[in-house]
Amino acid sequence: MHSAFFGEFMGTLVLVLLGNGTVANVVLKKTLGENSGWMVICTGYGLAVVAGVFTAIACGSSGAHINPAVTLGMAIAQGDFSNVATFIPAQILGAMVGALLVWLHFMPHWPLTQDQGSKLACFSTGPAVKSTGANLLSETLGTFLLVVIIGAIFSKSVSLGGPAPALGPFLVGGTVWAIGLGLGGTTGFAINPARDLGPRIMHAILPIPGKGGSNWGYAFIPIIGEVIGGVLAGAFIKTALQ
Repeated sequence: MHSAFFGEFMGTLVLVLLGNGTVANVVLKKTLGENSGWMVICTGYGLAVVAGVFTAIACGSSGAHINPAVTLGMAIAQGDFSNVATFIPAQILGAMVGALLVWLHFMPHWPLTQDQGSKLACFSTGPAVKSTGANLLSETLGTFLLVVIIGAIFSKSVSLGGPAPALGPFLVGGTVWAIGLGLGGTTGFAINPARDLGPRIMHAILPIPGKGGSNWGYAFIPIIGEVIGGVLAGAFIKTALQ
């Protein structure tokens, strides 16, 4: 079974399973990775992107966006929106299934973890300091950088015609790692609306003991910010990097 939909679904599933799994491994009680810190989370998410992109390609998605903001940005940059209706639903569904697997994998640790915020962090992002304008700016800027740098990595203007095909996913993963380390401490750097929305839906419906609310009042930030960042990045790539 190889198709663009399946590729985006599987790639995003792997992204969330390994990325959110890293968060769970750090914040849940009695894991061997408990309290290992922000460096581990950023590194784990960067490597999760590498794994997700390779999986998406192998399963049939030549674009391997695994992120609606990237899909939207590249559609604007290339003037081709044919992938939008296929990629974005697949990405959200893949993120939901990835979150389901995180829940199953860490099953013994949910009742041992008392803090509701830690449980929610295993599914979706949230601000370190709640400030709608600043939080929106953080997500917009992080997403803009992600999409622009991806555009730069694969730009025709890069010397020797761009990176070797097998190197591209590592460069994209390194970009996510850098954004997490440099900018991610404010909002948890969703920079991907599917990565935040899909798992947040799963947090709301799964029977996680003592989970608390899913913070839907914040959920629009990593959607609107990513859309704005993706649109601006797509326009920038179209005018400056082609």
